[in-house]
Amino acid sequence: MSQHPTISLALTDDWELRGDGSGDPEQLQFEPLRKLLSIYGENGARTTFNVEVMQQLAFREFQTTVPALKPLADAWDDAVREAFRQGQDIQLHIHPQWSKATYREGRWHLSGDWALPRTDVNTVRSMLERSKRYLENLLQPLDSDYKCVAFRSGSSCIAPSSFALPLLTELGIKFDMSIIGGLRVNTRNLQIDYSPCEESFLPFYPRLDDARKVSNKPEPIICVPIFHFYLSRRETFKQVLSKISQKLGNTLSSQTDGDGYSQEQWAEVGRSSRFKLAYDKAIKPCLSGKYMVGDLSQLDYAGLREMLHAIRFKARQSGLKELPVILTCHSKYIKDFSHIESFVRDIAKATDIKFATLTDIATKLEAGHFAVRSL
Repeated sequence: MSQHPTISLALTDDWELRGDGSGDPEQLQFEPLRKLLSIYGENGARTTFNVEVMQQLAFREFQTTVPALKPLADAWDDAVREAFRQGQDIQLHIHPQWSKATYREGRWHLSGDWALPRTDVNTVRSMLERSKRYLENLLQPLDSDYKCVAFRSGSSCIAPSSFALPLLTELGIKFDMSIIGGLRVNTRNLQIDYSPCEESFLPFYPRLDDARKVSNKPEPIICVPIFHFYLSRRETFKQVLSKISQKLGNTLSSQTDGDGYSQEQWAEVGRSSRFKLAYDKAIKPCLSGKYMVGDLSQLDYAGLREMLHAIRFKARQSGLKELPVILTCHSKYIKDFSHIESFVRDIAKATDIKFATLTDIATKLEAGHFAVRSL
């Protein structure tokens, strides 16, 4: 077993407004991007921004009838180009609810289905084609070799689907990074169950009708899961206390997070009682540790250090000399960038970890540099 495998670590960010289209682009996108670019630049970190292109296409579609949208769409293009000029990678991320976007009374109304597998196949094909073409037209003037090679589906919803992976293959996407082992979502908009995932750490060839399953043969597209782990009971307890304190503070000041967006759009359904909800969300994790997606925006520095330890442990267990690991982030939610800054500084100093973009990983996957699992 390899004691010191080399980890190609991809720090990615889902760069977007809220899932219902709400939010100020300056506050949720442009300002966080500038802060992340500063942190990455100071530490020599090359990373990837997964940019929500369907959102941008909606801004462009309505910019003539709603002139206030054009400067925001132009600023979006400028921000993406600037990140690319600074050596950061740009890859494709779409939420299908933007496929039926309208703009009325100063706000977006998104009536498309939140789940890509439930969206009409022709609509998905159009979204993917238009979005990929938009990004490549935007960035190829800066680098003629630029291509969209990686994809992350909105809210990680990619499977099961009879058409999602075949469509990505048709468009030349080399790998998908939507799978998160153990993820379960049950809201009014989304139902995801990735508990049956047969591989949740290493790159694998997926069954083309269900990315949760490993194929028995090489396929024309690869899945690379986003990392997940279990936070310690101590750090979980600190998280729970912090959230309780934050909610109490919001209640006393009559404030809500994102005008109630989280409560309205991400409240889980099917809970039998408030006690059951409190037990599942607070008491049980404090007793056994909390399932966590490897999301930089959801962890403080202590939590990020625990995640790094978990990554190294899993890498050693794999027995491989080198492997890719992908982390996600939602910079629109970051309150304190100092935690990420400290984490990135640690990675820059590490001898067993190197920063990698999704383009880097795609290149190495295609060249056979990374092992890819099949049955």
